[in-house]
Amino acid sequence: MTRVIAILILLNLSQLQAQLNERRVFYRGIRYQAMGGTMLAVANDETALVANPAGLGKIRDIYGTIFDPELELGSKAIKAYNAKAFTEPVSLKDITETMLKQTGDVYTARQQIMPSFVAKNFGFALMKKTDLQVLANSATSVDAFYRDDLGFLLGYNLRLFEGRVKIGVTGKLISRTEVDQAAIDPTAQSMSLSSLATAGIAKQGFGFGFDTGVLLALPWTWLPTIGGVFRDVGGMSCSQDTLNYLDGATDPNQVKADLDVGISLFPIHSNRVRSTFAIEYKGLLTQDDQDDKAKLMHLGYELNYSDVLFLRAGYNQRYWTAGFELASESYQFQMASYGEEIGTKADPKEDRRWVIKLVYRF
Repeated sequence: MTRVIAILILLNLSQLQAQLNERRVFYRGIRYQAMGGTMLAVANDETALVANPAGLGKIRDIYGTIFDPELELGSKAIKAYNAKAFTEPVSLKDITETMLKQTGDVYTARQQIMPSFVAKNFGFALMKKTDLQVLANSATSVDAFYRDDLGFLLGYNLRLFEGRVKIGVTGKLISRTEVDQAAIDPTAQSMSLSSLATAGIAKQGFGFGFDTGVLLALPWTWLPTIGGVFRDVGGMSCSQDTLNYLDGATDPNQVKADLDVGISLFPIHSNRVRSTFAIEYKGLLTQDDQDDKAKLMHLGYELNYSDVLFLRAGYNQRYWTAGFELASESYQFQMASYGEEIGTKADPKEDRRWVIKLVYRF
């Protein structure tokens, strides 16, 4: 009987830990998450620096983005706040204290800002983003993922055959702090980053990587466009450097090179109305590491009315996505919701997320 109980406990614990089993990516953007995670041939603004550098060739004007905060919260955030209030939505220490009052639920949050300057075929940006995910299995077992990136991005695109072919590259200088650990005992281990570093759990380092992308636009009705991005060519490693402030921190996990591919259509319905359809498969080079291939599949749609109102919808990893945008020459306001698969093929689990973004450009 004791053995049976032990097995049941282990099975239950493994299912809980599987709830943090999502596919980690360097960049998420509200527009693309509203469109099912599609971005390869969709990107036509400063976000092309991280979505697909070949998209820099689709930019029509010279402009800068001064203020573009983006906040994402999982559907359990309000419930967690009501259980124990917090002031820092991406503080690992504060959120762990909150989730110990809400065991079994997954808390997800992301903060991101990317001031930038772009022109046709060229752009650069500073990016600051923090991702946090916490699951308290019990009062003595917490699974946590935390990643804080501060980076400089520099991109360039080459247009060939009157722009039918675009080839772009983005270089990335990244300072990264990372925690990716299951079954931390918060009663014996402080959840502050400095204490986690001393315990060998928190990691920190500085690295360089680059992405190269391509867009091939076919001269047919609806302008079918094939897109692809070779991400982190050769892999990206972050190692210890003089910018580190966490004593005892080890090197962050190496990022494997990967390949995303997709195709998009751009029908024009009238002078004021046009659409975008996109389908993508992500992670071609690392798909053998992923038992659930549904996590690699994305489908998206966008309806554009006069470059003022945008309605978006899609399919992301077997879950619906939706969003809208109101835009003027200098301002954008966007909202979106999407589902992310954080379980396994045998035990799928949706993490519903809500995103808001405000942009000011000059």
